[in-house]
Amino acid sequence: MCGRYTLATPEAPLAELLDLSTEPSLEPRYNIAPTQPVLVLRASPLRPVRELELLRWGLIPSWAKDPAIAARMINARSETAADKPAFRSAFRHRRCLLPADGFYEWQRTGRSKRPHYVRMKDGRPFVFAGLWERWEGPDGTVIETCTVLTTIPNELIEPLHNRMPVILRPGDFALWLDPGVKDPAPIRPLLRPYEPDEMIAYPVSTRVNSPRNDDPKCIELPGELPFP
Repeated sequence: MCGRYTLATPEAPLAELLDLSTEPSLEPRYNIAPTQPVLVLRASPLRPVRELELLRWGLIPSWAKDPAIAARMINARSETAADKPAFRSAFRHRRCLLPADGFYEWQRTGRSKRPHYVRMKDGRPFVFAGLWERWEGPDGTVIETCTVLTTIPNELIEPLHNRMPVILRPGDFALWLDPGVKDPAPIRPLLRPYEPDEMIAYPVSTRVNSPRNDDPKCIELPGELPFP
């Protein structure tokens, strides 16, 4: 699964990755947690352009009666999302990208879990494949939310967890975001584990367990300098 991640990349590399005409103004985040606002790139539902927005992490299906369901919808299994009632409409009509530069996975050791930080070896940013949804409450309140798609783990993640987020290559962004592609068939091949040789994982302190802690110490080796 993907339950915490980071986005502390400088604006210029992020704008280059997402092919943005202007650089976004963002505060570095080292412990992004569910229910918080997260940065999303999506095709605009009103205009033929892409837009960068902040959506709440934890998808609320449009038909949900209680928005509290979002806490259970931070991830969607890529193998079944196109068919599940909670995600199938978004899978066909509302796909998005969530930029990141690392994420955390917890490895069970006996009765405890040890957090690990996963990133690209060269430190470059990347994107998760995501879905977004628009929910309107009885009082007219509108909430836009999102979820991160997951897949089976690659060889690096497998010792840590039985799922990992779907990470898309830049060459696949256009297909994933294309609102004209409604058939799941051409996009299913994108939902695969990322190549492990380009990634690195290392243990970090349990400081990251609390979302109140959101600083560079979250990604440091305990008691040591940041990982090179």
